Amino acid sequence: MRTGMMALALGLLALRFLPVLPPAGLWLLLPVVGLMLLPFRTFPLAFFLFGFSWAGANAQWALNDRLALNLDGETRWVEGRVTGLPQQAEGVVRFELTDSQSRRTRLPRHLRLAWYGGPPVNSGEHWRLAVKLKRPVGLLNPHGFDYDAWLLARHIGATGTVKDGQRLREAQWAWRDGIRQRLQAVDAQGRTGALTALVLGDGAGLSREDWQVLQNTGTVHLLVISGQHIGLLAGVVYLLIAGLARYGLWPKRLPWLPWACGMAFAAALGYGLLAGFEVPVRRACLMIGLVLLWRLRFRHLGAWWPLLLAFDGVLLLDPLASLQPGFWLSFAAVAVLIFTFGGRLGPWRWWQTWTRAQWLIAIGLCPLLLALGLPISLSGPLANLLAVPWVSLVVLPPALLGTMLLPVPYVSEGLLWLAGGLIDLLFKGLALMAGQLSAWVPVAVPLWIWALGMLGAFLLLLPRGVPLRPLGWPMLLLLVFAPRHTLPEGMAEVWQLDVGQGLAILVRTRHHTLLYDAGPRFGDIDLGERVVLPSLRKLGVNGLDLMLISHADADHAGGARAIANGIPVKQILSGDHLALPDELHAEGCESGQQWAWDGVKFQLWQWSSASDSNQKSCVLQIEANGERLLLTGDIDAAAERALLDGPLAVPTDWLQAPHHGSRSSSSVALLSALQPKAVLISRGNGNSFGHPHPTVVARYQKRGVAIYDSAEQGAIRLQLGRFKPPWTMLQERRFWRGPPPSSQ
Repeated sequence: MRTGMMALALGLLALRFLPVLPPAGLWLLLPVVGLMLLPFRTFPLAFFLFGFSWAGANAQWALNDRLALNLDGETRWVEGRVTGLPQQAEGVVRFELTDSQSRRTRLPRHLRLAWYGGPPVNSGEHWRLAVKLKRPVGLLNPHGFDYDAWLLARHIGATGTVKDGQRLREAQWAWRDGIRQRLQAVDAQGRTGALTALVLGDGAGLSREDWQVLQNTGTVHLLVISGQHIGLLAGVVYLLIAGLARYGLWPKRLPWLPWACGMAFAAALGYGLLAGFEVPVRRACLMIGLVLLWRLRFRHLGAWWPLLLAFDGVLLLDPLASLQPGFWLSFAAVAVLIFTFGGRLGPWRWWQTWTRAQWLIAIGLCPLLLALGLPISLSGPLANLLAVPWVSLVVLPPALLGTMLLPVPYVSEGLLWLAGGLIDLLFKGLALMAGQLSAWVPVAVPLWIWALGMLGAFLLLLPRGVPLRPLGWPMLLLLVFAPRHTLPEGMAEVWQLDVGQGLAILVRTRHHTLLYDAGPRFGDIDLGERVVLPSLRKLGVNGLDLMLISHADADHAGGARAIANGIPVKQILSGDHLALPDELHAEGCESGQQWAWDGVKFQLWQWSSASDSNQKSCVLQIEANGERLLLTGDIDAAAERALLDGPLAVPTDWLQAPHHGSRSSSSVALLSALQPKAVLISRGNGNSFGHPHPTVVARYQKRGVAIYDSAEQGAIRLQLGRFKPPWTMLQERRFWRGPPPSSQ
């Protein structure tokens, strides 16, 4: 039976690694084949086919529920019910709408919407909204967060921006949102957001600084992911009833064991529903239910069997859960603990058990965090050593009891005030640790190095005395000190990062690094901090020799401050340096300045008669082994005419589309003089400016210029000096992404 369950798990997981989904008819054929194999006792293969077909069918249903192409960018009136816990920050209300309907138009069942300057929206309310709809699409960058996969895992078929709306019905059965509103109204010593996260699993109230502290100390799971707290609550309820029965305080007419198991599971399930019933919560509830069921039957269950059944159960309920990092981290952490403490000879003292658990979890999860592209907390073992018992045994009891007693005014307020103060002490302690040692963003490594590191972590989890165990350390450290790929002399590697409606281009030679523009910042969304800086670190960039900000517009310079604060920058130049923040200490772009790095030539140009910020853009020409790239910022047709009178008006292989391909740029004169073979366009999908303009695209196509568009292909990697086509993120096939363009 266990072999069959393992085969079922492999079949359910196989979906995660498919580049494309097979034909829909295959999902109907595979279960039939599996049934035909059962009489031949080929149970593992049959179970694998069942799991694979069920996962594939669910993925196909989710993809079929996405917004139709002809509705992308359209504004429609939509009716539906608000679900989950709406979030409001910086004047923006974000929420999910389910059971969405529109007249004469089929819409996805689940929508994720943003309402700028909108009124308060509560869970359970029914609304009629005018929504500009968009197909699910996210930024695609090397080893970055996959927003497309995240949306698909949550079965969200479209996103949108609300233009107008009216409430049709008040909230119904929105008990979680009601509890949140009451929690937000109490005095929690300034920690209402953290208290809400701990009780409800809603992290919307945590500030950016709070998130950074939790990430740096590896304690995010303590306030948002409540799996271990559910187990603790179930254990307390079980032991309470067992203790009452032992001392004769439990009613004799009620058998204590069934009641203990039933009440423990009810407590776990109730807290799970309160916390949103996400993947870690489902895993905990399923494992607790199985353990209690076997305990009720007086059978020894072991540890691996409940974990395997919970694993299959979570994926059977929602096969797309495997697309979420939380799924892997939740099960992997439990598996490390089971493997570490199971089958060992001789007991450990309690303090040995506790300290070793933290270090071994850190070692066991290190390769997984690297594979998922997540930061690794260096202070995590020590932070969790203190924070886990503090939250579980000191903070959680008054927080949950105060929430249960909300109808009792003074008692609940006192308990929640106490819980808030205890959380504040926790954050102060974690902030001290985070200030000393921040999270490490590992550099992406080749598959073979990652496999060696995984093997090293496995060896280190083995008991002492096992042969070859010491080899685990050098194998694991390969993940940290992996050999770096070095560029040959005279070559340059160019990355046009996918930053939406903005620009950020990384240029690396053998020993030097340059960043041209730093990505956009709009309001509280800083893509320099969220996208550019993590991408630089994952690509192995620890510092910049030069950050060249073409001009001061927010879509080009917005992320500069985050970059300068995140990694060392030796020099900052800009075509509009006086308009940049003083703390950047930017210098002016000097037209005609030239230099060479490792055999690669660089030259600057700026229009001396520029009258606005766009025209002031500092233009950079890069030449490697005779292959040229021209980075133009946001110059317009007037600046382009001036450029043609300068030294950069020479045949150019690669052109970064001026002003994102706007109608006022990419003039016929410029294209005739430069004769580019290919153009790089950086822009946001469905942007309100209409970039690139159809006339400009037609102009490129008429001249046979290959177009590489970040909105369609994600980040683009060019090896300048090799005269070869670039590599794009869309070539890294995933079944939830669209196919790569058929022609360029």
